[in-house]
Amino acid sequence: MNGITFDKTYRENTLIKVLGITSLTILILAGVACAAPFAYVTNLGDYNQRGYYHDTDYNGTVPTPSVAVIDTATNNVTARVPLGGGWPVGVAVNPAGTKLYVADSPMVVSTVYVIDIATNTVSAKVNLGSSYPSGVTVNPAGTRVYVTKQRDNTDISVINTATNTLMAPIIVGPSTYSIAFTPDGKKIYATNTFNNTIYAIDAATNKITANISVGDSPYEGVVTPDGKKVYVPNYDSNTVSVIDTATDTVITTVPVGSLPSRVAVTSDGNKVYVANNNTVSVIDTAADTVIATVPVGTSSHEIVISPDGNKVYLGNFYNKSVTVINTKTNTITARVPVGEWPMGIAVTPDGKKVYVANGESDNVSVIDTDTDTVTATVNAGIYPTRVVIVPFMDSDMTAQSTGATSSSTEDIGVEETNLSSEEINVAELNNSNKNNSESDTVNSSNGNESSKNNSTPGFGLLGSLTCMYGVRKFKKK
Repeated sequence: MNGITFDKTYRENTLIKVLGITSLTILILAGVACAAPFAYVTNLGDYNQRGYYHDTDYNGTVPTPSVAVIDTATNNVTARVPLGGGWPVGVAVNPAGTKLYVADSPMVVSTVYVIDIATNTVSAKVNLGSSYPSGVTVNPAGTRVYVTKQRDNTDISVINTATNTLMAPIIVGPSTYSIAFTPDGKKIYATNTFNNTIYAIDAATNKITANISVGDSPYEGVVTPDGKKVYVPNYDSNTVSVIDTATDTVITTVPVGSLPSRVAVTSDGNKVYVANNNTVSVIDTAADTVIATVPVGTSSHEIVISPDGNKVYLGNFYNKSVTVINTKTNTITARVPVGEWPMGIAVTPDGKKVYVANGESDNVSVIDTDTDTVTATVNAGIYPTRVVIVPFMDSDMTAQSTGATSSSTEDIGVEETNLSSEEINVAELNNSNKNNSESDTVNSSNGNESSKNNSTPGFGLLGSLTCMYGVRKFKKK
C-alpha cells in the first residue's frame, strides 16, 4: 500500500513539475512574443537642454547626445542612454534584437557605442580614431559591424561583435557612404559617392572582388530579397543602376526623376520605390522599367515600406509631412502633417505604427497606419535624426531568420529551475505592475517620460515567474 501511495504521489509531483516547466516555457515565449517593440531614437541632447540650440529656455548646459527609448505600446520614453560627445550619425540593431550600435561623429575621435537592449546601458565603446562615420550596418549573422565614413577616410571599419574590437579595415575610396548585404550575408555592396563606384566585397574575407562603375554620385543601394540584384540611385545622373550580383556588372540603367537619393524594395521583390527630389519613381524589377511616377513633397529624405508591402511612407524634408503611397495603385492615399525636418522613419514589425524623427521640431511623430494620422507626439530629445525599432521576438524565429541561435529556455535553465517563495518576492511583482500602470498617466509636458517605468523588451518573463511560483505553492499543498 505504501508503495502504491508513494508511486501515485511521485507521479503527481512529476506531472506537476512537468506542467510547471511547460507553463514556464510557454509563458516565456508568449511573453517575449507579445512584448511591444521599442523605438530607439538618436538625438543630440536631452529635451530639457533644448535652450542650448534654440532661443528659448536656455539653461547654459551643453547637451549630451543620447538614445531615447520609446515603448511603442504606450509611446512613453522609458529610458535615455547617454553617449559621449559628437553627433550620432548612424544606428543599427543586431538581428537577434539584443544589441544596438550607435556611431558618432565628433571633432576628434569617433566612437561606436554598444548598447545592451536588456538593460539600456552602454556595455562597450569602440574607438574608431579620427574619422567621420556616415553609417553603421550589422551583417545578417550579427557577428560583425561595418562603419562607413565620409570625407577623406579611405576605409570601412569592421568590428567583431563577440569581442567589440576592431578587425582589419576594408580599404576603399574616400566618401564611401553606405553598404548593403545580400540576404545570405555572403556579399557586401558599398557605395562610394566620390568616385562613382560600387565595391563588391566578399563578406567572408572582407576583400574587394569587383569595382563597379555606376552613375554620378551614387547615394545608397538596396538588394532585392532574392539577392539577385542591387538597385543604386545616382543623385547627379537622375538614374538608377541595376547590378547583377552573379556577375557584379551593371545590366541596365533606369532613368528616374531628378536627384534620386533613397530607395526601398517591397518584401516580394517585385517593385523598387525611388525617392527623387519631388517625385517617387516605381520600378518593376522584372522588366527594370519605371511603371509609375508619383508626385510628392520636396526633398524626400527617407522612404520605408510597410511589412505587408501595401504602403510606402515617405518623409518630405521641407514640407513637414509624410506622404503615404498605396503600392497596389501607386497613388497617394494620405499626406500626414508631422514635425519640421522629418529625417528618420521606421515601421513597427506588425505594421501598425510609423515613427518619424523630426529633427528641427525636437520630437517624434507616431502615425497610426490604420488611419494614417498622428496619434502621439513624443519629446524624444534635441534634433532626433535616426530611429530603429527592436522587433518582436517571435517564438518561431529560427537561427536562419535571426542570425543567432534561439536560446529562450537555454539561457534561463528551465530544467534546473528550483524557485522557492523566498526567492520570489510577490510584493515586488505587485509593485512592478503598479509602476507599469502608472506610466500610462505621465503628463506629456514632461516629455512623455516615466521615471517609474523601466520596462525592457521581453518583460513577459515576470508573468512566467509568477506562474512558476504558483506551481510551487500548489505542490506544497
